Amino acid sequence: MKPLKPLDPIYKSQGNWTDALTVCKNTGIGYSTNQIYREDGNPQEDHPYEDCSCHYEFQNGMCWYAVFDGHEGKKAPHFSSQLTAEIYFSQLAEKKTDEDVREIIRQAFISVESGYMQSIGDLLAERLQYEIPEGMSWYEAYRKVPHIVENIKRINCALSSGAAVAVALIHNNKLYVANVGNCRVLLCKTDANSVLKVVQLSVDHDLKNEDELLRLEQLGMKRKDLTNSKYLGNQENTRCIGNYLVKGGHKEFEDLSTATQEPVLAEPDIHGGIVLDDSCRFLLLMTAELYKTIEEATGTDQVNKYIAQCVVEQFREQATLTGVAQAVVDKAVRLHHDWYMSNSNSDKSCSAKREDITLVLRNFNYPMPHAIKSPSTASSNSSLTQNTLIESVNSANSTIRSSDATSTSTNRTIKIKEIGPDQKVKAYVDFSVFYRNAEIVSKTGALPDWWDS
Repeated sequence: MKPLKPLDPIYKSQGNWTDALTVCKNTGIGYSTNQIYREDGNPQEDHPYEDCSCHYEFQNGMCWYAVFDGHEGKKAPHFSSQLTAEIYFSQLAEKKTDEDVREIIRQAFISVESGYMQSIGDLLAERLQYEIPEGMSWYEAYRKVPHIVENIKRINCALSSGAAVAVALIHNNKLYVANVGNCRVLLCKTDANSVLKVVQLSVDHDLKNEDELLRLEQLGMKRKDLTNSKYLGNQENTRCIGNYLVKGGHKEFEDLSTATQEPVLAEPDIHGGIVLDDSCRFLLLMTAELYKTIEEATGTDQVNKYIAQCVVEQFREQATLTGVAQAVVDKAVRLHHDWYMSNSNSDKSCSAKREDITLVLRNFNYPMPHAIKSPSTASSNSSLTQNTLIESVNSANSTIRSSDATSTSTNRTIKIKEIGPDQKVKAYVDFSVFYRNAEIVSKTGALPDWWDS
């Protein structure tokens, strides 16, 4: 396959080749832009929205979902959306084994990372034009050559653009998940007792991950320094797409200078294929700020379960999948804002802002009692019959359980109207009172002229 040219941003309104792709109708998107918390309560963004997401149906029942969590600008997350092209134009339809599919996904990440690093060549060349005079401190440089300092800061900021990425591929009725960074993918499925369990399929690539700490330690970095720090260079993630400064330029960071190789990778963790059967109810892909805001606001140590419970609650209330996803995001935003406003005066460590949030919800067969048109009936990956769907609706009061705790949702019974002998559904609204009152008014001659027409 020929190398692909850089694509336009995924949200660009014109000239985007992905406009021709079929959007997955069984998917909902929720999002919220970043916000600085002000005492006067007025909303204020800290920076332009940097997240991206996509949800497409390819040929032969293949589906593709992704979230891109950007930092330091839009360049890296928008460029990372080329993963869609890498998968779409791959020879995936010919691959039969799980190993082959995982390798296609891995190569897609590596190809996009390589393309991104090639795309910043002009920035690297420009960076060489600006150097602080030898022997001059940064403080002196600010005073004597401020234009050099400002240009270095501008270019370094652009070179720092990176993205945490999580993707999910449905191929031959199997689910494959891959990620770099701290975006999460959760699969929610029921067991034999109709208990809804939450399984995290992604890996958090940060300094709390023991495997990542061991990898960095083997590169010559000190574990004690790593565990005492929240950041690796200028970011939290130990893996990402982009961010040249913590890769090719890592020697410029004091805490990364001892690494014998690039400490931050673009190599994804990949899981699958997971067979999608009737027990698989819905799938969630989210940027890190969703679960971080909830953890900070509620203090929960079971945030995955908490988010799944929120989704279940909104399935019972909303009419669309986008309504479900957006309601979950809105709840997280409200919780975090209220938490900050109630604690900022007493706890000065409270963060005075919140980052962008994106949530992608893919429903397989979870019932939506108030749905305009239930996505469950249109799912291409579900073999549920009509009778099975009715049973699923009647058992919608599922229980969410993690490995060490149980939480029971509010009971709710949904009655299914039966078809009568005349092949008609019994009316949901009783109009008898209306017709009695109309008959009384007709005797007074006060009915409008069109009543008998």
